[in-house]
Amino acid sequence: MLAEIRGLNEECGIFGVWGHPEAAQLTYYGLHSLQHRGQEGTGMVVTDGENLKTVKGEGLVSEIFTSEAMEQLSGKAAIGHVRYATAGGSGYENVQPLQFNFQTGSLALAHNGNLVNATALKHQLEAQGSIFQTSSDTEVLAHLIRRAGFPQLKDQVKNALSMIKGAYAFLILTENELMVALDPNGMRPLSIGMLGGSYVVASETCALDIIGAEFVRDVTAGELVIINDEGIRSELYALPSNQAMCTMEYVYFSRPDSNILGINVHTARKNMGKKLAQEVQIEADVVTGVPDSSISAAIGYAEASGIPYEMGLIKNKYVGRTFIQPSQSLREQGVKMKLSAVRGVVEGKRVVMVDDSIVRGTTSRRIVRMLKQAGATEVHVVISSPPIKNPCFYGIDTSTKEELMAASHSVEEMREEIGADTLTFLSVEGMLEAIGNQSTDENCGQCLACFTGKYPTEIYPSTIHPYEKV
Repeated sequence: MLAEIRGLNEECGIFGVWGHPEAAQLTYYGLHSLQHRGQEGTGMVVTDGENLKTVKGEGLVSEIFTSEAMEQLSGKAAIGHVRYATAGGSGYENVQPLQFNFQTGSLALAHNGNLVNATALKHQLEAQGSIFQTSSDTEVLAHLIRRAGFPQLKDQVKNALSMIKGAYAFLILTENELMVALDPNGMRPLSIGMLGGSYVVASETCALDIIGAEFVRDVTAGELVIINDEGIRSELYALPSNQAMCTMEYVYFSRPDSNILGINVHTARKNMGKKLAQEVQIEADVVTGVPDSSISAAIGYAEASGIPYEMGLIKNKYVGRTFIQPSQSLREQGVKMKLSAVRGVVEGKRVVMVDDSIVRGTTSRRIVRMLKQAGATEVHVVISSPPIKNPCFYGIDTSTKEELMAASHSVEEMREEIGADTLTFLSVEGMLEAIGNQSTDENCGQCLACFTGKYPTEIYPSTIHPYEKV
């Protein structure tokens, strides 16, 4: 759905290029294709082999990287970032990549994810004399790298990575190399591609496609990849733990044309819709999906149920993803601005409304009301994921159970709250089968914490809301 316009804020997106004369231009297009992962701020750092140059700001990719800004960004390598505020909040100083200058050179960091022990590490580092310039958890890694007592940067980075916990995909750029790291649970998607003789790294494969790069492989859990003018090499900085890819990447976050661990997102979502149709049989006249992330599941539900799919809801594509705005009043207004019901499709019809998740329930309630005001005689809401009952500490903006409708309401109570005639969620087993990850562990290689409460890493007390218990 529109992520409660949205109670779910998205993870960030990162993109990097090494060894291309138009690295900045390629990074611009890559970030543009990842814009769905965050709209609060964006930045880019470029190296010409001698110096790092940064351009960043609060806003969209097209707003920050003007023609004048792009003229400043010439070099053979670049890293970029699109963000929404996770740990640290908003503000220009928290827009990534973060650049740090030392007597011996410079370093820039771009991070997708969230460190669950960042607060504890900050306290420790500050006690040792560190001064933080941002409130972002990403800066912790820079301080750990700088304090590591090893002569080579590679070993400094590996030592620093061994001290942080949580979900993270990092890009680290210096004057003469690009480093890529993924957490030991592999909780974030991160892929490597090639464009001629140049290397490209991106949060999603759709960003490789847009610049014509060829997918090579996914970065593996606990891996540190080092790219420079001599080529590419890989080392493990930590033994991989159980694979725990964020399931919400398949359900909502990633673009449908992306592949995650070899699985196409559109196909996974369509399979979720098919599984829903197998798990619940509803007598209805039309199936419609809430644009955009629920369309694939709605098509799958329609195919499996035999009920025709129709465009019962239309999205105004000229309005930004307003759920990323911090004000709840803006989110609420955004529902009316972004969606409208098609009376000619739903009037006098029993409608199956397919959505990907329910967070606070406010948006679902408004959409159900919208459909009924347009003349739908019945609205049956089917959700292509299980109820989200538990907070996420890994980079999704649901840090307390108080924000989650399913944490305090039964399915029947939720149905009454949103005004639907029926409400059905996909089972955990059905969702895992639909995704089709071939991992042999009990979670099929997925992080299911928001559904089951079983977290793949230790959760540090400083990470948890003061009144929250997990």
